Amino acid sequence: MNISIVGDKLLIDLEWYEQLWAFTLNKTFEIPLNHIKRVSTEEPQSNWAEIRAPGTFLPGVIKAGTYYTRNGKEFWYVTRERDYLVLELEDEAFKKMVLTIEQSEAWLNRIQGER
Repeated sequence: MNISIVGDKLLIDLEWYEQLWAFTLNKTFEIPLNHIKRVSTEEPQSNWAEIRAPGTFLPGVIKAGTYYTRNGKEFWYVTRERDYLVLELEDEAFKKMVLTIEQSEAWLNRIQGER
């Protein structure tokens, strides 16, 4: 996964295998920075009441794809790594995006600085 900021948008580019695990046709997510309500590196809460449609879930290994929760539609791509980047969004298809990426703390600071 590659993340970048171009102009006023956050771009999240998935590798082909990440698209496969997440069961998504989207290779790139473009999120206007002003649509990011909150960004954090805290470990997100996950529970059994989420509906995966479509996606992959192997406990302790990967959680990827679209999940429907009581908060709305969310996109997850997390692995064993504990380096989380959580984006809470408004006016987007997903209410939340939860990712594991290298240097999540640096991305948190960069996104907050650009908004």
